[in-house]
Amino acid sequence: MAKEKALQSTTEAVKKEDVKKLSLPKRIGKWWREMRSELKKVVWPTRKQIINNTVVALVVMFAAAIVIWGFDQIAGQILQALITLTQG
Repeated sequence: MAKEKALQSTTEAVKKEDVKKLSLPKRIGKWWREMRSELKKVVWPTRKQIINNTVVALVVMFAAAIVIWGFDQIAGQILQALITLTQG
C-alpha cells in the first residue's frame, strides 16, 4: 500500500514537471549542466590504446580488402571462362 502511494506521488510529480515547462535559456542551461556531468563520467582511452585500436582497424580493413580482391579475381576468371565456353 505504501509503495502504491509512493508510486502515485512520483507520477504526479512527473506530471507536474511536464506541465511546468522551462524557458529556452533555462532548458539550454539544464542541458549544458547535464552534459558536463555526464562527460565527467567518461573514461577516455589513452594515447597508446588509440594507436593500438587504429592499427588493429587498419590491419583488419587491409585483410578484408585482400579477401574481397581475391574473390573478385576468382569470379572474374570464372565468368571469363564461361564466356569463352559459350562463344567457342
